[in-house]
Amino acid sequence: MQHIFEHGTNGRTLLLLHSTGGTERDLIGLAKEIDADANILSVRGNVLENGMPRFFRRVAEGVFDMEDLLFRTKELDDFVQQAAVDYQFDRNQVIAIGYSNGANIAGSLLFHHENALRAAILHHPMVPNRDAKIPNLANVDVWIGAGTNDFMCPPQESEQLEQMLQAHGAKVETAWFNQGHQLTMPEVQAAKAWYTGIFK
Repeated sequence: MQHIFEHGTNGRTLLLLHSTGGTERDLIGLAKEIDADANILSVRGNVLENGMPRFFRRVAEGVFDMEDLLFRTKELDDFVQQAAVDYQFDRNQVIAIGYSNGANIAGSLLFHHENALRAAILHHPMVPNRDAKIPNLANVDVWIGAGTNDFMCPPQESEQLEQMLQAHGAKVETAWFNQGHQLTMPEVQAAKAWYTGIFK
């Protein structure tokens, strides 16, 4: 997968997953704001929708192509596994930061692959798969950033995702912002405060 890797110093790796139409460069500034000392592994989605990179196909807005989602989730998990070998980082210290489509594939990693992530920051995610056999997430911390007026991701999506993650042992914190689907600096700062409390 097309990607950028930057070595850090503290043993953690931030897996950056962009939104629809984004690239592997989009979230690097955000990652450095959250943890300037971590490795960065920033990935570009392998699917194109009207020329815009995504991490998996969808049938319509908000309706996922489940077969492709499962395939692309495994593809990403395999890629991170190989990257850990190639770049010599700890596979057990990977923290995903995803926005919108990127948050959804990060959620899918949690839903379908045990020990895929140590933690995740999910900006405006949806439930990736309501029929998934979700693994044990007892050692996983998750932060969800949600908008009260998000037209792309209704509040109940974030609430259901939180409940499903918690039901399988994850420690989840959801922060609500009086915003739509955009990613704002107050949301980034809230994610940073949560992250700092977990890891420092």
